[in-house]
This record gives sequence, C-alpha cells and structure tokens, in this order.
Amino acid sequence: MLEMRDIIAYAMLVLVPLLIWLAVLARAVLRPHREPASRVAWVAVIAMLPVFGILIYLLLGETSVGRKRVARNREVLASLPPASPPSFEIDPRYEPSFSERLVPLFRLGESVNGFRPVGGNCAKLMTDSNSGIDAIVADMNAASDHIHLMFYIWLADNNGLKVVEALKRAAARGVTCRAMADGLGSLAMIRSGHWKDMRNAGVQVAVALPIGNPLVRLFHGRIDLRNHRKIVVIDDRITYCGSQNCADPEFRVKPKFAPWVDVLVRFEGPIARQNQHIFIGDWMSDVEEDLRSMLEAPIAAGGDGFPAQVIATGPTVRNSAMPETFETLMHAARKRLLITTPYYVPSESMQGALCAAARRGIETTIIFPARNDSWQVAAASHSYYLELAEAGVNIHEYSGGLLHTKSMTVDDDITLIGSANMDRRSFDLNYENNILLCDMALTAAMRQRQEEYLASSNPVRVGDIEAWPIQRRFWNNLMGMLGPVL
Repeated sequence: MLEMRDIIAYAMLVLVPLLIWLAVLARAVLRPHREPASRVAWVAVIAMLPVFGILIYLLLGETSVGRKRVARNREVLASLPPASPPSFEIDPRYEPSFSERLVPLFRLGESVNGFRPVGGNCAKLMTDSNSGIDAIVADMNAASDHIHLMFYIWLADNNGLKVVEALKRAAARGVTCRAMADGLGSLAMIRSGHWKDMRNAGVQVAVALPIGNPLVRLFHGRIDLRNHRKIVVIDDRITYCGSQNCADPEFRVKPKFAPWVDVLVRFEGPIARQNQHIFIGDWMSDVEEDLRSMLEAPIAAGGDGFPAQVIATGPTVRNSAMPETFETLMHAARKRLLITTPYYVPSESMQGALCAAARRGIETTIIFPARNDSWQVAAASHSYYLELAEAGVNIHEYSGGLLHTKSMTVDDDITLIGSANMDRRSFDLNYENNILLCDMALTAAMRQRQEEYLASSNPVRVGDIEAWPIQRRFWNNLMGMLGPVL
C-alpha cells in the first residue's frame, strides 16, 4: 500500500511539471505587444513539444534585454536634450520643404524617436562596399574634433583594419575617437589584439550588449537581442547610413555566399545630429561617460538640401515602429514601389500592404537574394511568394551574391535606407537605424542601383512557384508558420 508521502511525492512529480507547462502557456498568451499569429505559433510549439517547447520559449520567447538594461536605457534617453532641439524651429536653414502627402510619413517617424524631419542635407550614394569604407576612412583622416562609430559586424579583414588604423591615426593627432561594436556580431574583433591596440592608441572602445558568461547572461535577457545598427558620425556634420558592416564584401566568415552586396550613403548636414543622438544614447547605456553636452552644441549650418529623418528602433522602442514605417511607405506609393531586402518574414499587415500596393495598380517590385545565408528565413520567405505573385507583385531573386541591401524607393522622391530587414528580428529584437529622406536626385540614384540589381536577377512567377514540389511547399509553409518564433 502506498504511504501518504509517496502519494504526495507522486502528485508533485506530475503536478509541478504540469503547472510549469501551464504557466509558460499562459505567459505565451498574455505577453503584451504580440500579434495573434505569434501567440498561436508559440502555443502550438509549447503544446506539441512540452519540454523542448518550454525550453525554447524561455530562451527565445521573450524580447527583453534585461530589466536593468531597459531601466538604464530609459534613464539615459530621458536625460538627453530634446531629439529635435529648439534651434530647428527658429533657424530657417533647418526648415524642411516637402509636399503635403509626405506629412504623415514624417509624422510617423517623429513618433518613434522624437526626431522631426530636418532640411539642408546633401548626400552621395557610395559605388560599392570598398568605396564606402574608403570614403569613411577619408573623412576620418580629415576629422578635427571627434569620430563616433557603431557596427554590428566588424571584422579584422582588409576593410575592417583600414578603419582600425584610421581610428588610431586620428587618436594620435588628438581627435576624440569612440568606437562601439556589438558583443556577438563583432566578437572576434573584440577578442582580438586589434581591439587592445586601439585602446592603447587612445581610442575609446565599448561593447554593445556584451554577452559575458552565456549561462549567467540568460538570466538577464536574451543573448540574441543585438545592436544591428551601422552608424558613423564625424565632427557632428557628416554621417553614414546603410546596410554596410565594417567588413570586406567577400565576408570571409560566410564566404560561400559572397559577395555581400550592400548600400551605403554619405550624408552631410543637420541629419548628422540625429544619428549622433542615437549613438550617444547607445554609448551612455553601456559606458559611464556623460556626452549630453555634445547634443547641446550648435548644429552645423544647413544649406540648400533635402529633408531627412532618422528612424531608430529596438526592443526598448515600441515594437510596431519599424513595421509601421514600412507599411506607411507602401500605402503612400502612387506610381512605383521598389524594395530590396535579404530577409522577409513579414507581419500579416505588412504582407497585406505590399499586396494591396500591387492590386491598386502600383508598379510593385521586391528583390530577394537567390541564395540566403539563413535557410530557415529563406524557406519562411518563400512561403509568402505565391500570395505576392498572385497579387501582382514582381518578385525577383538576385544571383550576383547575397543581396544584403535594405532599401525602399517610393515614386520619384522618397527613399528609406538603413539596417532594418523586413523580418520579425528587425521588428522585435534588434536595435536598428534607418534614414527616411525626400530627394529626387538621391532617389533616382538609389533607383538606378536597384535597377542594376534587377539586371542580375531572375523573375519568379506564379507558375514557377506552383511548380515547386510538394515537399518544398510543405517545408516553406511550415517555416512560415514558425515565422513568429523565428
């Protein structure tokens, strides 16, 4: 006969795992700011794979970088001077000029970081990755006051070491240099002798979202929430934005997908202050150094130029910010919409906005890489092809390397470039940085670059997709169902 203590022990053995399972299920349902599709996906994973599903949810189901980091980040941002200083309102050099139809676009952008569009900017689209790094190095060589840079991936290759040496030279002549790199994406550089050499040469270096001990780090937030931004600010008047990491296009950590095809734009004008604001917020969140006075200094004069606005998102910003930006631009198109992105795992509303653009007669084109370095994301992306194609979206796959460019051109005058992909990771997990601008010349240059991508791409039509074997379609749709988990 079982004794009472045996019955209690047996009950505990059954009840405790059950209660844990129910608690995790409840959390998946109750977590705020999550789409219904995401809740369904997580509930399905936890229900079908109780032990594995609970483990995966605890590792990947939440989007917190840690309570202390969130509190620190909010404290820093609250202490910074206004994102759009009063001088923007009283100095006509900063007053942007654009049509009434663009007001809602810039108003949405302002709701993200508080940055109003600022006029008086000029820009140049870099020819390729190598020329982009060379331009950055040339500006660093000419810097007179400070250099700030942040990269998600910084490799110790040809281009990466060009930047290292330029920083060391600048520090030697008295320029204040602050260099920041993501703790996971740039792990090899951070652990290398080059990082120590920069520090010894007088460059202030910092790690964004350091990992530390992975086992301990798990208790303080997700490891895979990263700072994916690529920001360069020189003397508070020059800034760079795009998809370009600090690395060679051969990207030797994943050489079989090379070359990585990126876009980078050099900006000069008041827009540099907005990127400066983002960099300083990131820097002060990880480094005990007060840089607020740099945001109170007079802004470099703006001349004739176009309006632009920084839109920076991340896990401490509202999670709908980047999807809203993409969707608002899609809805704003009146003639043409051309998009390039390496990773496409959209929300339902974004997929709907893209299809709706084509259905209302907009010439809508999206270019993906033919070969993707993430097989899971590639399969999930393919699950959306048929609906896009049936709606009239022109799908193309670039075959000249891994198309890593994240760009959107709308009609003849609007461009969005930056680090954000059209996937859940960029929406919910990564810190991203984009610039929205209104300029016919730069948009024409960006559109020409996109047309060059099209010339090296192959179209994917409805018949091609329907001819895929059933096992491929099953796999794609399975990955698509797990998109919210990915």
